[in-house]
Amino acid sequence: MKKYLIAALLVFEVCIAKAQTKPDSSEVFSKEIDVSAEFPGGLNAFGMFLARNIRYPADARFKHIQGKVYLTYVVEKDGRLSDIKVIKGVSKDLDAEAVRVMKLSPKWVPGQKAGVVARQQYTVPISFALADD
Repeated sequence: MKKYLIAALLVFEVCIAKAQTKPDSSEVFSKEIDVSAEFPGGLNAFGMFLARNIRYPADARFKHIQGKVYLTYVVEKDGRLSDIKVIKGVSKDLDAEAVRVMKLSPKWVPGQKAGVVARQQYTVPISFALADD
C-alpha cells in the first residue's frame, strides 16, 4: 500500500527588493530588514503547520506529479500574509494547494527596520513529494 507524503522545504529565500530609507513607510523590505519576520514558533512550527494542512490533490497524486512550488508573499505590519503568488509552479493543482495553505497561515511576528515594524517580502519553496511504502 502506498503512503503519500508531503515534504515542506523550510529554507526561506528572501526576494531582492530596492533599498528603503523610511521604515515606517508602506514599502516592502527584504534583505535590508533588521529583524526578520517569523512564523509563530519558528521554522519547526511552520513545518508542522504545512504538514497538518497540506492535502495532496487527488489528480496530482494519481498522475504522480511532484515538485517544488515557489511562492512569494508579504508579511504585513500586523503579521498577516498578503500578495501570495506562485512565482514558479509545478501544476495547477499543486500550485493552488500551496497558495490555499499559505492563506490559512496564522499571523506571523512581523519584521522590524530601525526598531519600527515593517512589511517584509519572502519567497518560500513548498515541496510536494510522493513516497511508496
